[in-house]
Amino acid sequence: MDYEGYFADRLSGLKNEGRYRVFADLERQVGAFPKARNYRDGKPHDVTIWCSNDYLGMGIHPVVLEAMAEAVQSNGAGAGGTRNISGTNHYHVLLEDELASWCKKDAALLFTSGYVANMTTLMTLGAQIPNLVIFSDSDNHNSMIEGIRHSRAAKEVFRHNDVEHLETLLKKYPKEHPKLIAFESVYSMDGDISPIEKICDLADQYNAMTYLDEVHAVGMYGETGSGVAERDGQRERITIIQATMGKAIGVVGGYIAGSANLVDFVRSFGAGFIFTTSLPPAVAAGALASVRFLKEHNELRVLHQERAATVMRRLREVGLPVMPSVSHIVPVMVGDATQCKMASDLLLQKHDIYVQPINYPTVPKGTERLRITPTPLHSDAHIDHLVRALLDVWQHLGIERRAAA
Repeated sequence: MDYEGYFADRLSGLKNEGRYRVFADLERQVGAFPKARNYRDGKPHDVTIWCSNDYLGMGIHPVVLEAMAEAVQSNGAGAGGTRNISGTNHYHVLLEDELASWCKKDAALLFTSGYVANMTTLMTLGAQIPNLVIFSDSDNHNSMIEGIRHSRAAKEVFRHNDVEHLETLLKKYPKEHPKLIAFESVYSMDGDISPIEKICDLADQYNAMTYLDEVHAVGMYGETGSGVAERDGQRERITIIQATMGKAIGVVGGYIAGSANLVDFVRSFGAGFIFTTSLPPAVAAGALASVRFLKEHNELRVLHQERAATVMRRLREVGLPVMPSVSHIVPVMVGDATQCKMASDLLLQKHDIYVQPINYPTVPKGTERLRITPTPLHSDAHIDHLVRALLDVWQHLGIERRAAA
């Protein structure tokens, strides 16, 4: 077999379909976010980022930077090993206690990413609980899908946010049969939110555990910011809350929170936790400072929601095809992979605005889009610039606009 030829042919296929991913070479600037430096064409360009998952700008917040700098100076760069072999730093213990308290659970467990948290936990539960059936929302993140698949547990996939279909599937199994319902709170590509209370009601009725991914909600919803489950008054009803520290918290890593026995079970049987070097102490210290800050500053969440609503309204007013969204995500439909990539390129090269194109397999073919994520640090001037730039790109590419709202 011509291995190199095979690799080249497959990559050419991605390029021909407009799905080849090109990374923007960025240098974030403390004190200037959402501005950044973009290296292209052999020189730096000042750009405005409109697609960051650092939703609240905590990755450049002084309280986080100071905590990390202090931890590096006092604890060094790395943790020194896995959690079991010299790698449990005191910052890890403090952060897990803080996360458990935030989620109103007995315990929490840190992972190196939200992806690893999802994959390890679902894989462990599915593999270790005899005859467990996992009921998975059809739009769940790849990390959840992979965790379920690798667990080799039986699975049932219910239509996205369709509680009637979920109940139909649950009815297939006796009440005493082990069950787990896995779903997200905010679905990040469409910006919709799951009916958590109704799913919890079904879980109670059919004796199922619940597994809620709050990755795109943690820090941003609820009076203290722990997520949509808190906002909707359902936090204590969820069996397992999972989230990331790489988005609104502003650093990197993931976690689960639940009962003491459940968390200890995953800690004791989860290979993705047991055999992975633990997070650097400075990361844990930064996350700890960020969580403590977010718990006390609901005004940041209020401003964030206002900025997202303003961007959505401004784009709709000029006829740009904003998809329905009830969250902070502002998806703008393009519907073609090549045009989506061209729109992103034009925004960057002509207007110094960075919005990454979202193509298949992240979203279904024919639903390619630009996913805009406003932050509290995007000003009215930034929004004006974005609206003008998008209108120019839409006209240049001949993409259809809707009638002004």
